[in-house]
Amino acid sequence: MRQTARCVVLAFALSLAGCLAAGAAFAQGALRIGLGDDPDVLDPTFSRTYTARIVFASFCDKLFDIDEKLNIVPQLALSHETSADGKAVTIKLRPGVKFHDGEAFDAAAAKYSLDRHLTTKGSFRRPEISSIDTVEVVDPLTIRLVLKAPFSPLLAQLTDRAGMMVSPKAAEAAGDKFGLKPVCAGPYKFVERVQQDRIVVEKFADYWNKDQVFINKITYLPIVDGTVRLANLQSGGLDLIERLLATDIKTVRDNPKLKLSKAVSLGWFGLMVNVANGPKADNPLGKDARVRRAFELSLDREALNQVVFNGEFVPGNQWVSPQNPYYQAKFAVPKRDLAQAKALMKEAGVTGRVPIDFLVSNTPETRAVAEVVQSMVAEAGFDLKLRVTEVATALKQGEDGDFQLYMNTWSGRSDPDGNSVIYQTCGAPQNMGHYCDKEVDAWHQEARAASDLATRKAAYEKITARFLADGWIVYLYHPQYLIAYIDRLEGFRPMPDGLIRVIGLRLK
Repeated sequence: MRQTARCVVLAFALSLAGCLAAGAAFAQGALRIGLGDDPDVLDPTFSRTYTARIVFASFCDKLFDIDEKLNIVPQLALSHETSADGKAVTIKLRPGVKFHDGEAFDAAAAKYSLDRHLTTKGSFRRPEISSIDTVEVVDPLTIRLVLKAPFSPLLAQLTDRAGMMVSPKAAEAAGDKFGLKPVCAGPYKFVERVQQDRIVVEKFADYWNKDQVFINKITYLPIVDGTVRLANLQSGGLDLIERLLATDIKTVRDNPKLKLSKAVSLGWFGLMVNVANGPKADNPLGKDARVRRAFELSLDREALNQVVFNGEFVPGNQWVSPQNPYYQAKFAVPKRDLAQAKALMKEAGVTGRVPIDFLVSNTPETRAVAEVVQSMVAEAGFDLKLRVTEVATALKQGEDGDFQLYMNTWSGRSDPDGNSVIYQTCGAPQNMGHYCDKEVDAWHQEARAASDLATRKAAYEKITARFLADGWIVYLYHPQYLIAYIDRLEGFRPMPDGLIRVIGLRLK
């Protein structure tokens, strides 16, 4: 109730003179960003949500980053060199960098952060960089990553949370509470977090690239309702909102004081089936791949796209979009075929209606998609029981196997390995359905060991054929990153990962 009340106040009370004055003060040196949900823990080793990545972009620099064309570019690193056998990567680090607690960033700190990702119990970064055998300090500003085997996606992994550097002193002092007051080396330093209400960061005076930081403070406000987020933007209560509803694109375009940014996501949105994670896997959908294919054949992805997203998203059946060079064109998006779906159900010996516990994150578009899916698959004999749950809670329930079907999204990585391995391999941390196929694991290792596109794509072709036939995820579409912001905000760059880069942003 407090969240809703605050949003209403922000959206409508600014018409009062006093609030207008406050809004003007905000515009001098602060930026207010509306988030689609409240992030999970603000510790890069344990974080899992897309929204947390948006917030991290303001205060946790990485060894590398990506540019608008998906090129890997240095951030806290200056350069890298890979050995001839592909089993060692030497990284030169940027000099003169400080953490927010004043401690120096150097090779020892970089080793500490990478070792923390690799060895801390429950780390979600471990599988992303598990190819690293040891991290060596070569000199005060050089580290060498010694690999177990050649691993072509390594630098791409270091452009995200696995490449985020944390202060060893602060992390050691805080222990498992580090996420409550994270200390990194980014352009802003963490100030406070009020759960479900706000996250505040302030400009870091000793940032290595401080000449490109023009805004003094950023406040992130989680507002789940997309309509309320837009109302706040229109009224002056917010300066930028992420995940604009596709149905609101026209509203933004018709407002001369607002701007719209669009970019096809690197990620995917899919339906996850519990196939082996506890007792809830014991049902026809979880136990029989034919039933899962019948479920998929009862879906019409293009109709779903039109109804919920005004045709703005990209229907897809793989973990990369049709625009990606690794997309497997021979595996086309299947058309809806109810007759074939019913035939497969009969072949699997399924009679009568199949009740399914359907775990759904509590965001407006996700609920809308769930309701359309519920209606479509009902015609093939599936009775979906929607269980709408807060985003972070739903992730935990998914991990615990407390679902039969779970609708979720992956925000995407620049290398296809980052979109697939952690969901498709045995024991991987995002493999909440506990799917396991040793041949699929081996093919992923083939793709990881190769450096040329043709060889890697051939390995992914084998994975695609197997996983689309009997895997645990039904991929639905690739979202558009829709970001709306006030016309006084300058320097915004639409990025293929959808994250909001704060470097270079100005308020007129």
